[in-house]
Amino acid sequence: MNDTMVTVVGNVATNVEYRESASGGVARFRIAVTPRRWERQSGSWTDGHTSFYTVFAWRTLAANLAGSVSVGEPLLVHGRLKVREEERDGKRRTFVDIEAVAVGHDLTRGTSAFRRVVKAEPNLTERPQGVQTPTPVS
Repeated sequence: MNDTMVTVVGNVATNVEYRESASGGVARFRIAVTPRRWERQSGSWTDGHTSFYTVFAWRTLAANLAGSVSVGEPLLVHGRLKVREEERDGKRRTFVDIEAVAVGHDLTRGTSAFRRVVKAEPNLTERPQGVQTPTPVS
C-alpha cells in the first residue's frame, strides 16, 4: 500500500477522547504545529501559521495515549496522512488527519518517564473436560 507517512512535532491542542469500539479502543485528539523561522533582519524568531491535525490511534496506542497525554504537552506524532473532503452547509471543507503509528513526548522540551504496560494473562473460566492442569516439574 502506498501510504503517505508523516512525522509532525507540535503541541496537544485538545484533550484525548478515548472510547471503546468493536475493533478495540480508539483515541482522538488535535495537535497544533507552528513552524518557527529565524529572521535575520530583526535578529529574532517568528512564528508561522499554525496548522491543526486530528490524530487518531487504535488499540493499545489509543489506551496509552489516554493515560499519558495532556493538553499543551509537546509531542511527536508519526503516522499515515489522510486528507478528506466533506460538504457542510453547502461549503466544501478539507480535513487533514493522521492515523498514528507511534507517538512520543518531545524530549527537546522536557523529560518523560517510560512505564511499560503489563499485558494481562488470558482468563480461563474453566478447563474443557478431559484436560488436566499440568503439574510443575521440581
